[in-house]
Amino acid sequence: MTDGVDDESFAHDPVMCDEIVEMFGPVPPGVVVDATLGGGGHADALLRARRDLDLVGIDQDDTAIAAAGRRLTAHGDRVTLRRARFDGLGIALDELGIESVVGVLFDLGVSSPQFDRADRGFSYRADGPLDMRMDASNDLTAADLVNDAEAGELASILRRYADERHAGRIARAIVAARPVSGTAELAEIVRNAIPAATRRTGGHPAKRTFQALRIAVNRELDVIEPALTQAIELLVPTGRGAVLSYHSGEDRIVKRVLRDNERTAVGPRHMPVTAPATGAIRLIFRNGRKPSSEEIERNPRAASARLRAFEKVAA
Repeated sequence: MTDGVDDESFAHDPVMCDEIVEMFGPVPPGVVVDATLGGGGHADALLRARRDLDLVGIDQDDTAIAAAGRRLTAHGDRVTLRRARFDGLGIALDELGIESVVGVLFDLGVSSPQFDRADRGFSYRADGPLDMRMDASNDLTAADLVNDAEAGELASILRRYADERHAGRIARAIVAARPVSGTAELAEIVRNAIPAATRRTGGHPAKRTFQALRIAVNRELDVIEPALTQAIELLVPTGRGAVLSYHSGEDRIVKRVLRDNERTAVGPRHMPVTAPATGAIRLIFRNGRKPSSEEIERNPRAASARLRAFEKVAA
């Protein structure tokens, strides 16, 4: 047990694990970065499938680093762990003297073990503090936003990060109920603010509000583009990257960054190419892939996952 977390609490099924292992199957021997290590499930599977790979695991959550470290012990010195946010992967690798890698994996969003621990404040189903920090050293918490932000700012957060159509009503209800002391109280405020007809459909009425606050606290969408850009730069030719996203805001950013970096020929259509091709990657498949029905049945939280993958091309 470390910081109140044991191996079992971080023992969850890594989403689309077989597909991830398949994506990295063709990469050359070298270093793979799991930039969102979590409990180490994907990392463990990759290391077991490819004995010629070493792994650098990065996570901003101390409890994840501790649990993954125990899980990956059997792989010995093939594993190096660093505490950092995933947009700091370039700095982490530089400190290790690693100039290039053969693979980078991003599994975005909150992990099941984080969500299941009431004391982390991510869940609307169990009472806990209004925290929601993936990195406990960060100053900003969900309590700061819930109790200090103006109604207009709260509504903007709910619209931007969760497409919440009742954002204004929810924000006004939160402000009127201040001070709000915990997740159960916040969930009830949100439930009461939403029209009764809406409450009867679409899952838990507070789901979108909690999602939006979590994303805002951790600046999750802000760091995706710089992290992906670093990954593309660090990959060797024929190296690969894979990204698992869980809501439309994440997936839109991932899709745009990959499209902007995709290798394309320059010149008029149906005419000889007159300039070098631009872009550093090719997409391994055009559209995001979804988990199988069997996986969703086994792990319902995988239902919203989308996998996108790319390969670095020669200059």
